Parts: sequence; structure tokens; C-alpha cells
Amino acid sequence: MGKYISVDIGGTEIKYGLLSEEGVFLWHGSTPTEAARGGCCLMEKVGKIIGSLMCGGIAGICISTAGMVDSVQGKILYANSNIPGYAGTEVKKRLEEAFHIPCEVENDVYCAGMAEYGSGAAAGSRLALCLTVGTGIGGCLLADGQVLRGAGYSAGSVGYLHMPDGRSFEESGSVTALVRRVAERKREDAALWDGRKIFDGIAGRDGICIGAVDEMADILGLGIADICYLFNPEVVVLGGGIMRQEEYLLPRIRSSLDRYLIPAVASRTRLRAAVHRNEAGMLGAFYHFKDRQ
Repeated sequence: MGKYISVDIGGTEIKYGLLSEEGVFLWHGSTPTEAARGGCCLMEKVGKIIGSLMCGGIAGICISTAGMVDSVQGKILYANSNIPGYAGTEVKKRLEEAFHIPCEVENDVYCAGMAEYGSGAAAGSRLALCLTVGTGIGGCLLADGQVLRGAGYSAGSVGYLHMPDGRSFEESGSVTALVRRVAERKREDAALWDGRKIFDGIAGRDGICIGAVDEMADILGLGIADICYLFNPEVVVLGGGIMRQEEYLLPRIRSSLDRYLIPAVASRTRLRAAVHRNEAGMLGAFYHFKDRQ
């Protein structure tokens, strides 16, 4: 039985692992992305990671990556300034030429959505919306388990939606925005803050941290409501590291969502936290590989 190398390229971390034919993790690890060094350095790093995992019986390379992806050609169509020079990278071609085994490439949020549909919080749903809240906000819409990619492979790019404050959804509702908000109100450097420290502040009844997270929950509820009016999904799945705090966050986002949705829609929209968390991108990349191959 074959084994599969799966790599999830995010803005902060590269996660990687070995999976069995059944999609069971045999081993996994992570390393900093060092995205600011650019796409060329990133691909060199990914190549070294894959090389270190190569052993007998590897049947394929499964890639989940930030950016808009042509999933047929395995090419990066667009990447923001977080990874300079990444747009245009032919990931599939480069890795297949280097390692002489099949490779498939898909957007990281789409992969997370496929993981949640395949064996997570969206399993069995006819229409599901999966959102990843982290450095930015990404979306994936699945109809009967199939990702709706759009004409230019950009469907679900909800982070660019315009919000009432003039900023985009991710500029207002992401973890990056949360950290910025807390740091500004405390008149401190944002580098001194992250999501974990903010929730430590909440545990210590820090009013600024509590207020900033409440504001984030309200923004997320508003953005999700607008998307729900367009697509009417039966389940909305929220992922990203921040959702480790689901017991605190989910009721607040639910309350906000109910304020912005009419009751007829709200009552038919389930809100759930992602099940697969850190492994979602790698697992979804595996599902995508099996589907394509």
C-alpha cells in the first residue's frame, strides 16, 4: 500500500506529514514558513522537506497552499504580498520534475473545506460554507462535497468583501486585525501580542482584550450573515487556530449571526467549529490528490 507526503503551506507555518492509503497520519511536523523570503526560497524549503520524507512506497505528493491556485495545472495564479514572488509558481510541474511521482496542488482553504466535508464538521451536508480565520479570512463553498471554485479559481475569496468601516472582511475580522486592535488600544507594539496572549488576557478579565474579541465576533457574524444570504448553506464551519477557543468564541459569533440574519434563515443555519484543526490542510490535500488521481 502506498504512502503520501502532504504539505500545507501557510503564511506562518509549513505543516507536513506522511499519510497512509486510508488517510491516516503516520507522522507529521511543522516549520516556520519564512514567507518574507519569497516564493523561490519557499519552494526550495518545500523541496527539502519533501526530500527528507522520501522513502520506499511514496505514491504521491499532496500540496495545500496559500494563494489562488489553478488546481488543474497546479500553478499559483495569485498570492498577496505575504509571499513575494509566489504568483506564477508552477508548483506541480516543479515537484513532479524533481521527484518523479504525481503531485496535486490546491488552495489551503479549499483543502480545509474538503477535510471537513470528508470526515469533519461538514460531513453529510448538501451545502456547506467553511471559513478559515487566521492571518486573513478565506472561504470554501461545497455543494454535495464538490468545491465551487469559480471561473478563475477564486470563489470563496471572502476576505476581500467590503465591510461598513471601509475595510475588507479580513482587515476587520481576522486574527491579524484582532491583534492590531488590542495593541493600538494598549498603545503597544503589535509584535508583543498574539491570539494566545489575548485569551490569557480574557482569562484575567482584561477589558481591552474582552472588548476586542467581542468586536471581532460581531464582525465575523456580520460577514458570515452576508455570505449566508447569498448561498444559504445548511452549515457554516469555522477553522483556524483561533477556534481552539471555540467555547468562548462560538456562542458570541452565533449571537452576532442571529442578529444579522432573519429568523427564517438563522434557524436553518448551523454554526460549528472545525474538527481537523492543524491537520485540515494536509488531510484535504490528500483528499484532493485522491480525487484528481
